[in-house]
Amino acid sequence: MMTINVVLVMIIGFAGGLAVGSGFVAFLAVLGIIPRLTQLTKTMKMIHHYEAAVVFGALAGGLASLWNPVLFFTPYILIPLGLAAGVFVGMLAAALTEVLNVFPILAKRIGVDGKIAILLMAFVFGKVIGSLFQWIYFVNR
Repeated sequence: MMTINVVLVMIIGFAGGLAVGSGFVAFLAVLGIIPRLTQLTKTMKMIHHYEAAVVFGALAGGLASLWNPVLFFTPYILIPLGLAAGVFVGMLAAALTEVLNVFPILAKRIGVDGKIAILLMAFVFGKVIGSLFQWIYFVNR
């Protein structure tokens, strides 16, 4: 009876992983996030590095969620790693909003058509202040 439960959980987990992985790949492929990101940053020659980073990041995230590793790094290593990860995620999010034309539509709806740069900076500063507030106030509590 216990073997059937284990096999069933393995099959459900594998099927769920396939579904999420397929959705992630479809999301990146259909919307053209990575090509648009390389176009925005003028790094088209490095598109294979972007793709590899996304694949290895997804694999590392999957493995980390299974094993829950604890890494004992010094803050001098963690600060640049966190900054690089934040920049990459931010650039992916920016490419996604660029592809979907989110900001021009939002700017038109709230009536700031000619001031999209100010709208973008408001989002950026809001994200930075929110992240700092979370880290300063909630970490170690």
